[in-house]
Amino acid sequence: MINKYDSFIFDLDGTIYRGDNIIPNADKAINTLKELGKVTIFISNKTTGTIKEYYTFLKSYGLNIDESEILNSTYVLKNYLKDNYPYKTFYAIGEEIFIKEISETGLNYSEDPTKIDLLLVTLDRTLNYKKLEIAANALENGARFFAANIDDTCPVDGGEVLDAGSTISALEKRSHRKLELNFGKPSKFMMDEIMKRLSPNKLKTLLIGDRLETDIAMGNKFGIDTALVSTGVKHYINGNTEIKPTYYLNSVFDLIKK
Repeated sequence: MINKYDSFIFDLDGTIYRGDNIIPNADKAINTLKELGKVTIFISNKTTGTIKEYYTFLKSYGLNIDESEILNSTYVLKNYLKDNYPYKTFYAIGEEIFIKEISETGLNYSEDPTKIDLLLVTLDRTLNYKKLEIAANALENGARFFAANIDDTCPVDGGEVLDAGSTISALEKRSHRKLELNFGKPSKFMMDEIMKRLSPNKLKTLLIGDRLETDIAMGNKFGIDTALVSTGVKHYINGNTEIKPTYYLNSVFDLIKK
């Protein structure tokens, strides 16, 4: 399999690590690919850490990677907002690090629904009823409705936690507004950023992830072969029978197992 591809796109959470622990032998798989001269890119819909923090974490487990190879949905969203909504006012259902990163683009944060131009939704482990009502009221006042990711759950040690997709569903029912744009997987916004990092002469690419509706769906949407690993989220049918990977793997270690 590895001889067939020049470039490998890896999901992070549930594929390379889970919670605070690396997937067993993921470091060996990545380092072997690097030794073979393969291009590697790491992507994540998770917004609870900066790219630098993800890089430091992965390096601590011995992965021979560069910070420039890591991309998350916060980065993609920040670029879009800087270009299209400079100096606008936003509210976020998201954690402090996400709000801080968005604020660094020059946008202003507010909890006043009458002043909010943009509602941004992502993973928030501090979600409460007050946050939902501020968001719903902002939507009722005409705020744009964007998401950094649409994952229903996020894999953690011992199971999964509620993620942005579930929050988005609740807000859509509460406000009778539909999500307008998603900037994480499987969006074109994310894919465009990935393509900037792929060498034009290395387009034989495999995308590896643990989630059908984001990782595998993105590969299928943009004509990239995919591999589904079983180290992350549980897979529920829920009408997703049409989303099928090219390969099924136990873990990323299967890429190099003899």
